Amino acid sequence: MLLPLFLPLIGALTVKGDFFQLDSLSNISRYYLNYVYCNIWEEECQSQQEDPTIQVPTGDFWSLLTADYIQVLSELYCSFGQCCDNGDCRILNNVTGLEKDLEEKLHGQHLAKEVVVNAVRGFLKNSMPDKALALSFHGWSGTGKNFVARMIAENLYRGGVKNECVRLYIAPFHFPHAKLLDVYRVQLMEGIKTTVQNCQQALFIFDEAEKMHPGLLDTIKPYMDYYDNVDGTDFRKSIFIFLSNIGGSAINELALDIWHSGQDREDIAMDDLEPRLRNDVLESQGGFSQSRLVSGNLIDFFVPFLPMEYRHVKLCARDAFRAREVDYTEQMLDEVAKGMVYFPKEEKLFSTQGCKSVPQRISFFLP
Repeated sequence: MLLPLFLPLIGALTVKGDFFQLDSLSNISRYYLNYVYCNIWEEECQSQQEDPTIQVPTGDFWSLLTADYIQVLSELYCSFGQCCDNGDCRILNNVTGLEKDLEEKLHGQHLAKEVVVNAVRGFLKNSMPDKALALSFHGWSGTGKNFVARMIAENLYRGGVKNECVRLYIAPFHFPHAKLLDVYRVQLMEGIKTTVQNCQQALFIFDEAEKMHPGLLDTIKPYMDYYDNVDGTDFRKSIFIFLSNIGGSAINELALDIWHSGQDREDIAMDDLEPRLRNDVLESQGGFSQSRLVSGNLIDFFVPFLPMEYRHVKLCARDAFRAREVDYTEQMLDEVAKGMVYFPKEEKLFSTQGCKSVPQRISFFLP
């Protein structure tokens, strides 16, 4: 199983005819394999500190390997123990990478960029937070809510949403039947508790949260509240993200008013939108309005996602072509953007689907 990982080492040693470094090959092989062995059979292993013949690989040896192969070895090593600076190799907490990704890949959402980066950075800097971080993303479909949630997962956790510290719940898929509320509550409680016990800094994403039963949302409340522990488990380093279409109309109306007034959409501030979002959530017909998450002031930030304009759709099309490694022209980007439906009917200013179907539309331009 591990042999394929060590084959590139032999190639690295023969690039310059450095057969004399086979001792280094033996050393690194013994170093990693002994580490794996010790983590499987702790009672019978030979400590690396007690055996002077097992030495940490030197810098000269690493210089012969490619960066990709060093990454593979590092991940293998980390997968068997807590070897990283933060004590858990599953967690990256790359806020700089998150900020860079948001700047380069998220279009037309200056408010979301600012709030998400500042909220996440501030939370992670606090070694003893009073409560879990709770973010609620609001806006119409295709404006980037799910995109940003996954970007957070990818930059904070190795492997993104596939990481065992990350749990993604899709309301219509995971909790489709109201009559099974009691079953869902038990499943959700166990899922959250088990994840946090296994990974103290856990991330929970709830997509289409407005479709969750209020009783199910209330199940989450103790884990988001100001408790140092719940049934012996500390949830205060967890992150909860809720994605919802609630408030989309209020956001769109304000964006349209700003456009009519001749101002730039970048002039819209959080103070202009967050109070409206809170009111819309409280007055909505979904589970949020009846749950105690909002009335109990447990949501730290209501993050608005503005409607996407024609120019933003073009940028999404550009990114989609680049992701497929396909050459494109300005005309092709315009063709993709023109294929979307825009509102209001008179101005045709905002895309009704945001950028949601853009990746599928560029298929018409592929060779």
